[in-house]
Amino acid sequence: MAVYIYSITSKDHPLRMDGLTGVGDPPAEVRTVTSGPLAAVVSDSPENLRPKRRDIAAHQAVQQRLMADGAVLPMRFGYTAPDDEAVRLALDKRAGAYTDRLMALEGCAEYHLKASQLEDALLRQILEESDAARQLNDDIRRGTAPPGANLQLGELVAQEVQARQEALATGVVEALRPFAREVRSSAPTGSDFVNTSFLVTHDDQEELFLTTELSLANQMGEDFEFRLNGPLPPYSFV
Repeated sequence: MAVYIYSITSKDHPLRMDGLTGVGDPPAEVRTVTSGPLAAVVSDSPENLRPKRRDIAAHQAVQQRLMADGAVLPMRFGYTAPDDEAVRLALDKRAGAYTDRLMALEGCAEYHLKASQLEDALLRQILEESDAARQLNDDIRRGTAPPGANLQLGELVAQEVQARQEALATGVVEALRPFAREVRSSAPTGSDFVNTSFLVTHDDQEELFLTTELSLANQMGEDFEFRLNGPLPPYSFV
């Protein structure tokens, strides 16, 4: 039977799994597969597993329980192996890499930040600060613009949006970087200009990170929305 994998951790981890249930209906029993210094927390995998709310909650509950007692390498929802032996072989093959990552993640959690700016506010700012965009917009409104002016204005605004959002993202991430052990950025989607995960230690750095993030959000004002999610299992840093 296929095996569902929740996390990889040290064999010395307390592995308190009493009361936990795994994915599936009925819920599968959570257990461990060990090899050398490592342990994988697993259960039997149901057929045709889908990301249903109950299963996602079960997956997260296992991660949170394990994180409370030590470092883990959390697998994302839906990760499976053919059987227990395949899990053991994977632990053997990558024992050094897994052990190194567990050491790097010790005492840490992930915080994920997304940030966006109101589109109207951004466009207004561009028209106020870019002479070329403002002049072209005024000509279009007066009916004195040359053919193709609308397309030209659209391209100009798009370039300005990209440049401004990249500068904003750099400023936000660099302000928070000193309080994180590692930083991983992904391409923003929609109106977001920041889509970044921070690996933060559970000590004074965590308080400084949270305080700085809140200060940035307040300084940038009502036109900006900061959405910070955490502490989370460090999925982005496995």
